[in-house]
Amino acid sequence: MEALVNQIVAGLTTGCAYALIGLALVIVYRSTSHVNFAQGEMATLTTYVAWSLLQAGLPYWVAFVLTIGAAFLLAASLERWVIGRLGGSSPMATVAAFIGLFMVIHSLTGYVWGHDVREFPSPFPDGALAGGLVSGHQLGVAAVTTVLLVLLWAFFRFTAMGLAIRAAAQNPGSARLSGISTPAMAAFGWGLAAAIGAVAGMMVAPQLYVDPHMMSGVLIYGFAAALMGGIQSVPGAVIGGLVLGVLENLLGAYVVGTQLKLTVAMVLIVGMLVLRPEGLIGRPSAKRV
Repeated sequence: MEALVNQIVAGLTTGCAYALIGLALVIVYRSTSHVNFAQGEMATLTTYVAWSLLQAGLPYWVAFVLTIGAAFLLAASLERWVIGRLGGSSPMATVAAFIGLFMVIHSLTGYVWGHDVREFPSPFPDGALAGGLVSGHQLGVAAVTTVLLVLLWAFFRFTAMGLAIRAAAQNPGSARLSGISTPAMAAFGWGLAAAIGAVAGMMVAPQLYVDPHMMSGVLIYGFAAALMGGIQSVPGAVIGGLVLGVLENLLGAYVVGTQLKLTVAMVLIVGMLVLRPEGLIGRPSAKRV
């Protein structure tokens, strides 16, 4: 019984990272109606930025804040000068651009920092807590995720910028007539998603270590989490990430083994697309033609 509880707790903390990446994907999709296939590589790049700042002697939380700012500016610039210029392009051209962005960022990361595996420090205390059920890092990741979710909810619910982003995503034509700059909102949405992805990268780096491939698997899990909850649902991405984290751990420990855990995410992606493309708590959408 204790082993089962440990697997569930570990799954929930792992699911926090999946939820963060899922959130980033949802925010980009709601802002631009695109799925950012380079989200994981952008998180990896910014994690290397954080690692470099720490190596330069900056305190962890100072590097944390600076990295989030750098991620925001990088992603907003990419949307403004690359993705935003593809507004009238075909879906295949947009997908090709995202794949190209993925390859460019991945190659740039490896070129600048190399392909050696590096350790990344955790800001949270070492050792087990709660009678050995959870580590200090796992509890810290859960706390950071919770704080971030509350801030996001407050931002979208109570601030003028948050309401403008929601309006631009739901009805761009009406938003433009109301004086809202939809390109600016799309760039801001990309920047916000990249900031969340940077947090996810810095939270999982102490467990995965830092290398150019560190977020590849996490992106797949995050995509599965977003689809499980509904690609347009912020709460759904969180629920999907937590459910996926627990499911992955339990199936990996008792059914399929650790080598096939990634397969679980792939099966969930295909299953959700076939059986319930709107997600667990999403609603079917219709578009007038």
